Amino acid sequence: MLRVMAEKHVQAFKKDYRLPHMVVFADRNQVEKNETFEIPSAARDRFMMEIPINIPASREHRKSLIFETRFQHAEALTQQVEDHILEFDQLNQFSDTIQRHVRSSPVLEEYALDLWEATQEPARFGVKLEGVEVNRLVQAGASPRGMGMLMKAARVNAWLNGRDSLLPEDLHAVFHEIIAHRLVFNPMYDAKRTALARELTAQIINTVAVPGRH
Repeated sequence: MLRVMAEKHVQAFKKDYRLPHMVVFADRNQVEKNETFEIPSAARDRFMMEIPINIPASREHRKSLIFETRFQHAEALTQQVEDHILEFDQLNQFSDTIQRHVRSSPVLEEYALDLWEATQEPARFGVKLEGVEVNRLVQAGASPRGMGMLMKAARVNAWLNGRDSLLPEDLHAVFHEIIAHRLVFNPMYDAKRTALARELTAQIINTVAVPGRH
């Protein structure tokens, strides 16, 4: 699976199989650890995003989940999605078109580099977390692959908002989902990694100076 995610092909039974349109999903139980294991950081880096799925806070939404039977039949729900809007074998080409179309500026690129370095050395950028020695928190920040994926996702966010140029807000919109699961913390903080990663990414966005703002 990890090789397919990175290289879009795999060898098995003395044959080479190309899987250019395959997308891999995995779930992570953040509460129960029995019969589960954390995959290594190098393997986590292959996943573009980690998206939290939380129980809704709204009482009405909770009531719907319990009493509306359509939410208890996942296959029936997916069948309601309209077919042939965009064929699966056109997604890669469509993605490439978006990536070529949405451009960045030199100033934006410098800002992205600052965000990257802040994931590696948050204390140098003045990032603070209550009850945490920030200069001892991070063992490894975002990877080059992770930052490349951040820019890909940011360009999609710009396109969804009808723009052909990147703004800092596009990076902010996807920063946590792209970066948090890639951070490697000192073992003394690893038990709280999920919560600390969300707090750290939020503080990086709030602390690192945005171009043109004071």
